[in-house]
Amino acid sequence: MDAQSQPDPTTFPETTGSGAVAEYAREARRLVLARYPDALGAALGGSSASGRATPGSDLDIAVLLPDDGISRREVLRHEGRLAEVFLHTRADLGEVFAAARASRRATALFIYAESVLLHDPDGHVETWRAEAQALLAAGPEPLTPNESELGRFLLTDLLDDLAETGLGSDRHEQLAIADRTLQEAAHLLVAHRRAWNGAGKWLPRRLTAADPVLGRELLRGHLALAERADPAPLTTAARGVLELLGGPLREGYVGHWRPSAGNGAAES
Repeated sequence: MDAQSQPDPTTFPETTGSGAVAEYAREARRLVLARYPDALGAALGGSSASGRATPGSDLDIAVLLPDDGISRREVLRHEGRLAEVFLHTRADLGEVFAAARASRRATALFIYAESVLLHDPDGHVETWRAEAQALLAAGPEPLTPNESELGRFLLTDLLDDLAETGLGSDRHEQLAIADRTLQEAAHLLVAHRRAWNGAGKWLPRRLTAADPVLGRELLRGHLALAERADPAPLTTAARGVLELLGGPLREGYVGHWRPSAGNGAAES
């Protein structure tokens, strides 16, 4: 990198404070300064920005590129720490936000909305952060009738399979069915509450935020099956989800195949 391509360090103001978040922000800022000198702006998101990071947490960094940039996702190691960098032009970021809202996962929205600014000389990142916050506050779109019927059908089918398991059944099969049951029930319940979905560690967090009572019943039921091979508590909780949307759905369901998106109707 030659001297002319070096960004002005004064446009990367230091984060005040001596806490862990401030230190993560300083690390992320040095990464952006070193690797993305043409960035219009950058922000640190994820657990490192929220104060929930562990020693092994990576840095989730959003980088806003010039309009002629190439949107991409990079995973790299900087100063010994793993970093996941989400780079987008402004035009592409608008599409990313729309897709995030449509998926009800909203990962990109959360990264921007709950972020610490690293570099924003012209206020572009702050504009997108405000947009992400507004979209998150509005919540996802309600389930369509087709989505609701598909969710009911899949969860009903899984509960039928789960009813055939118990003590003496194949534990691998039972656990596999239970995992899928929890995921489908959680996604259906969260979408019904018009809240945001999550995967991995974010599934129980978003589930209990969307519905503290029924969400915790699903999690306790899943744990009971894992520990005691007892499918009853998970079955009861999942049936509670189905009742919110009209009950089990078996005969009479019709799922239309869409080649561009797929609707999972052929899966069980």
